Amino acid sequence: MLSILIPTYNYDITNLVNQVHKQCINAKIKFEIIYYDDNSEKFTYENKRTIDSLNNTRIIFSKINLGRIEARQILADEAKYNWLLFLDADVIPKSDKFIEHYINKMTSNYDGIYGGFAYTKESPNDDSILRWKYGRKFEEVDATKRNLKPYQLIISANFIIKKAAFNKINSKINRKSYGLDNYFAALLKQNKMKVLHINNEVLHFGLENSQTYLNKVEECIITLLWLYNGKKMFEHNNKLLSVFIKVKRFKLNYLINNLYSIFSSSIKRNLISSNPNMFLLQFYKILYICHKDLENN
Repeated sequence: MLSILIPTYNYDITNLVNQVHKQCINAKIKFEIIYYDDNSEKFTYENKRTIDSLNNTRIIFSKINLGRIEARQILADEAKYNWLLFLDADVIPKSDKFIEHYINKMTSNYDGIYGGFAYTKESPNDDSILRWKYGRKFEEVDATKRNLKPYQLIISANFIIKKAAFNKINSKINRKSYGLDNYFAALLKQNKMKVLHINNEVLHFGLENSQTYLNKVEECIITLLWLYNGKKMFEHNNKLLSVFIKVKRFKLNYLINNLYSIFSSSIKRNLISSNPNMFLLQFYKILYICHKDLENN
């Protein structure tokens, strides 16, 4: 009935696997849990011990680090059931009925179902507060709102998808970089895959420090530009790309690039501080995408 697939790199999945396994047993379904270790240097012993102690679970070890896209494809190829539940290693189901909530929707006509993302109400230490504040403001969104534009907030850390649909979409992605959820979302829309959002969140615990997250934001924008310039995202609901296209159409990108030169350093200081401003983060994204686009031309 359900293949639960967890790509992992240097993260302890003990709590996640134990919780999901218990919920599957309680739901009395046919299931398997496959853990893919992407050449980790840490937690391999702990994770193997957990997997070995449970039924219907197994491990795939990689001798090299392949990245998330290839890891997911290998997991999908190994899966024996037609519905795939992908979970990132650094999440925990918010509900003890998490598996049941997905099972109840698997009889629908949708190709993919996204459960959503959530964060603890308590703020983390200052070192990772940027990721937490961004997640709380922009990723923790009720399903009713997400379904208004179903291809806009596609987070691959928690979703189920039909195996045939996943293979059709994922096989088109041949890049190893951060930010490819945007491409996956665009491909879902371009291929007219039916997507449903439900309130079946996972709590996100693997918060990067603010500098690392800001680096990932920049990498995500570089990926977005690669997709745009390569004409790979001709149908999408990406807000940043939509704004960038309008800015470029009116030739305001040159002015914004000048603003990047003036303000980028001070904005970045704020973003890695103990009290980052979310408006400045969104403003910085516009500055950075215009800057990188002109830099590459």
